[in-house]
Amino acid sequence: MTYLCNFTTTMSFTLLSSPLQGFTDYRFRNAQQKYFGGIDTFYSPYIRLNGKLVIKNSYHRDLLPENNNTLEVIPQVITNDAEEFLFVARYVKELGYKELNWNLGCPYPMVTKSGMGSGLISNTEKINHILERAHTETDIIVSMKMRLGYESPQEILDVLPILDQYPIKNIAIHARLGKQLYKGGVDLEGFQNCIDATKHKLYYNGDITSVTQFQKMQQRFPSIDHWMIGRGLIADPFLPNMIKNNTFEYPKNKMEVFNQFHDTLYEGYSESLSGATHILLKMHHLWEYFSVLFSNPHKVHKNIKKAKSIKNYEATVKEIIAKEQ
Repeated sequence: MTYLCNFTTTMSFTLLSSPLQGFTDYRFRNAQQKYFGGIDTFYSPYIRLNGKLVIKNSYHRDLLPENNNTLEVIPQVITNDAEEFLFVARYVKELGYKELNWNLGCPYPMVTKSGMGSGLISNTEKINHILERAHTETDIIVSMKMRLGYESPQEILDVLPILDQYPIKNIAIHARLGKQLYKGGVDLEGFQNCIDATKHKLYYNGDITSVTQFQKMQQRFPSIDHWMIGRGLIADPFLPNMIKNNTFEYPKNKMEVFNQFHDTLYEGYSESLSGATHILLKMHHLWEYFSVLFSNPHKVHKNIKKAKSIKNYEATVKEIIAKEQ
C-alpha cells in the first residue's frame, strides 16, 4: 500500500512553499502535493522580463491553470519597473489569478546588482512609485516577499511606513539580509522589529528545516500564523505534513514514497528537458538537497555527482534507495 500523506487536519496555521528559482516549478509542486501534501499555498518562481514586455514560454507553462489544477498557486514577479509590473499583473489576471507577489527578497548578485530583489529594498522612492501605479492602474491583489534589507535591517524598517499606505495582502519576510545569501543565522530580533513596525500581516520565512525548528519559531512568534518553507521543503518534502500532524516520525515506507516522488520528477524532466546533460544537471541540483534525507548525505551526493550518463544515474539512484530501505 502506498503511503500518500494527504491528511486533512484542522490547524491554526498555514504553510506556504517559498518560490525557489530552478526548483519549485509546476512539476515539483504537483509531485510534492501528490506524495506528501502539507503545503497550503505554493508561490511560483518569479517572472523576470529584463526590459522586454514578453512572457517566456517556460513562465507561461509554469502558470498555466491546467498544470496547477489541484494546487493553490500565487504567481510572482521580480522587477524594479512599473511598466513591467503592470504588464505581468495583467498577464496573470488573464490566466485567472487574482494576486501577484512582488519579489524584494532574491539575494543573488546578478539580481541585486540590477537593483532588483533585495537590492531594491533601500530604494523607497521606486517602491512607492510602483505600488502607487499597481494600485491605481490595476485591481490585482499585491503581496510582497522580502528580506530584512540588503546591507542593513534598517532598510526594511525605512520602507514599512510606505507599505503601510497601501492595501498589501501580506509581507513574507526571510529573516536575513540579502548580502548573507543563505549564510549565517536568521535575525529573529530583526523580524520582531518588523512585527512591531507595521500594520500589515507578516509571514515568517527562514531556516524552517525540522518540526523542532518550526515549533521553536511558533513559540518565538506567537502572533504569526503563516509560515513559509523554502530550501527545507526541497531537502525534506515530508516536512510540511509532519509539521501539520505534529509528528517527528517518518512513515515506515519513507524510501518507497521518496522513490515514487523521485521517479515522477525524473520522468517529467526527462520529457521536458532536451539531452542527457540538461536532465542530469537538473537532477544533480535536486540531489544537493535530497541527499539530506539519507543516512550518509555526503556519500550519497558524491555518488550522484559521479553519475555522468543516464544509465549510470538510474543505477546509482536505485542502489542508493535500496541501501536505505
